[in-house]
Amino acid sequence: MVGSIPPVLPQGAQVFHDQAEEYDSWFADSLLFAIELGALQELVTPLGKPRIEVGVGPGRFARELGVSVGIDPAFGALVLAEKRLPGVCQGVAEMLPVQSASVATVFLLFTLCFTEQPDLVIREIARVLKPGGHLVLGMVPRESPWGKSLRMKREDGHPFYQHTHFYEVAQIAAWLTEAGLIVVEERASLFQRPGEVIAMEQSRPGGSEYGGFILLVGQK
Repeated sequence: MVGSIPPVLPQGAQVFHDQAEEYDSWFADSLLFAIELGALQELVTPLGKPRIEVGVGPGRFARELGVSVGIDPAFGALVLAEKRLPGVCQGVAEMLPVQSASVATVFLLFTLCFTEQPDLVIREIARVLKPGGHLVLGMVPRESPWGKSLRMKREDGHPFYQHTHFYEVAQIAAWLTEAGLIVVEERASLFQRPGEVIAMEQSRPGGSEYGGFILLVGQK
């Protein structure tokens, strides 16, 4: 493992260090996780290697997506991810410990809402992508039923969401464009409402704000 616990973690990362095992346990036998992973596996854009995930957490998605290295500021989460991935590295999304133009695919899943400078994060990912490489960005739209539900949890002081900021699809697409990335694919999933998820779903092409999980694929 590269790195050690920094003296001060970003606000949104501290809880994922302190409560890494609790967060990891959420994925076990989770239908939500299965739906989200299914949407990722239904992408039609050819995604090259090597692949990294920024904000890898405990590595559950990364293990299924062929990720070589997971990056996260939360040391506690990386201890778990290290058991699932070939490599992990401690670092923040705004200053990736990755050489420029060296990565074919970067996954950024449910992470942008926890960062303090989301537009800088996207520019930094564009920096490390090879020409023709892809950013796969997974998000919860601000005005979707899921976005509204998570914003209520933030307002109630939920430890995992108290420092989050949710965005509309159009805003993130604009940041991709500003970073020199062209959106080549959009998919939406999780149309069942919070508290009413009872069946597996297939994703749909397009970035519908009504979906609880939206994927944008940006190409450099």
